[in-house]
Amino acid sequence: QVQLVESGGGLGQPGGSLSVSCLASTSIFGVLIMGWYRQAPGKQRERVAVITTGGTSGYADTVKGRFTISRDNAKNTVYLQMNSLKPEDTAIYYCNAHYDKDYWGKGILVTVSS
Repeated sequence: QVQLVESGGGLGQPGGSLSVSCLASTSIFGVLIMGWYRQAPGKQRERVAVITTGGTSGYADTVKGRFTISRDNAKNTVYLQMNSLKPEDTAIYYCNAHYDKDYWGKGILVTVSS
């Protein structure tokens, strides 16, 4: 079993920065493909960023160059650093882990507004 708990987020200003973290309660973190997804009001959930067990990362075009995903296997934690924030980044951000199936956190709200 994999349990995921997000933290961070909150209110950020356009052009500013925020970060979110996800702590995984599992003994197999090192073999999990980790990702961040988001869901804005009235929209479908979309993948934001993913990082493989080897540290290779991929990003949605909408966040490429602004967001950075990273992982610390020693701390069972994956991070998402969000820079140059835009109002359209406002969403609930969900941590995802993939191994035998997908595991999800409960989500954390990120609001970008002046």
